[in-house]
Amino acid sequence: MIAIPYLTALSTYFSYGLLFAFGQIRDFFRKLMDWFNSDNLQGYAPICLGLEDFYIRRLYLRIQDCFGRPISSAPDAWFDVVERYSNDNNKTLKRTTKVSRCLNLGSYNYLGFAASDEYCTPRVIESLKKYSASTCSSRVDGGTTALHNELETCIANFVCKPAATVFGMGYVTNSAILPVLMGKGSLIISDSLNHNSIVNGARGSEAIVRVFQHNTPSHLEEVLRKQIAKGQPNTHRPWKKIIVIVEGIYSMEGEICKLPEIIAICKKYKVYTYLDEAHSIGAVGKSGRGVCELLGVDTADVDIMMGTFTKSFGSCGGYIAGSKELIQYLKYTCPAHLYATSISPPAAQQIISSIKVILGEDGSNRGAQKLAQIRENSNFFRSELQKMGFEVLGDNDSPVMPIMLYNPAKIPAFSRECLKQNVAVVTVAFPATPLLLARARICISAAHSKEDLIKALEVISKVGDLVGIKYFPAEPAKLQQGGRTKVD
Repeated sequence: MIAIPYLTALSTYFSYGLLFAFGQIRDFFRKLMDWFNSDNLQGYAPICLGLEDFYIRRLYLRIQDCFGRPISSAPDAWFDVVERYSNDNNKTLKRTTKVSRCLNLGSYNYLGFAASDEYCTPRVIESLKKYSASTCSSRVDGGTTALHNELETCIANFVCKPAATVFGMGYVTNSAILPVLMGKGSLIISDSLNHNSIVNGARGSEAIVRVFQHNTPSHLEEVLRKQIAKGQPNTHRPWKKIIVIVEGIYSMEGEICKLPEIIAICKKYKVYTYLDEAHSIGAVGKSGRGVCELLGVDTADVDIMMGTFTKSFGSCGGYIAGSKELIQYLKYTCPAHLYATSISPPAAQQIISSIKVILGEDGSNRGAQKLAQIRENSNFFRSELQKMGFEVLGDNDSPVMPIMLYNPAKIPAFSRECLKQNVAVVTVAFPATPLLLARARICISAAHSKEDLIKALEVISKVGDLVGIKYFPAEPAKLQQGGRTKVD
């Protein structure tokens, strides 16, 4: 749990309260104007109503230039950001023909496969020539090529499970699978900070959903014991099945799941485990096989393994890996397999090729070098940020580094000032995070050089001083002079 300093929480509440109050005043006068122009809707009810609409109009639009920035190059360590301007106080943004060459600290490009690669790119181009850009069909019709079968075998072998199936979108992998697996009489126990795709998938099923405190195995056991003892609502019959859902690396916190303890509890109470490895597969572990390899967990103890191809493999889509019976069942029943267009053949080839590089099957050691580089870069960058006095969430080896901003005024200030100095960062606020816990999420890549990281640290430190987000005292700088260490 994040302990917010009292004064920081107070100032953040005050800032949101001020924005809310002024927004309500403006809405009051807007309603007066609409009353005088009552023919605007011509009998229709407003299609956008409620607090979400208020939040978008009065808070989000003020700073929307900090989000959705278009790029005009591959999302490598450096990329081109298209400049935009607004003539109506940020209500609309217009693109210009100018671009800024910026250091990329926002893209999910953990191993650097998002840019042109000497092994992957030629094979992707060949697959494009052979299969075209799309199958234009679902998997059960004409959308299964030899590449799709090869990819599923490749994924199953990579994550050490008997079988796997792939989908064209990572988000849908969770949101479409969970309603198929769980139904009436079932119980889903989900980490309180699980991704929105898991939340929506759980809501879409007819199962009862309970949450446990983020990454807290003791509370998970408490919830499990209570729910098993109570049974189903009203009838108190035993649950038909129970599944515990966790993430390998939590995307907004950068924390690594306490998987060994959670697996032990699940085995103790005979419940299933569902592991989302969207941000961990390919990025952590000696050979990139994710948190199971990193933490020494036997993949046989994880019943359902999910992951995406957008973070470490430079592609798109997602997968489910598990027993042969499970995968066969999903292929018969999952709407994302039956009705959605299959993953693009060039995207499938990109995944296959990148996995071969990671495992050294391309005849080089570039995969091992990339894995060592992402680990070294992540730990170096996290350590330096903490020394500067920033509040940085997450664990060592995680390439995701949230820097806490808290106050809503600091969200655009941090983002815009970094962009002015050619460093592109991603800022995240409500509803992606709780209202008080706005942050900048840094994503480190193996493609970043030491010089890139040092430049980023210099810019972030300077902006951090300007914006006032160094919530802890900085460590004294150590300077080498004549063979002696001098502490300032």
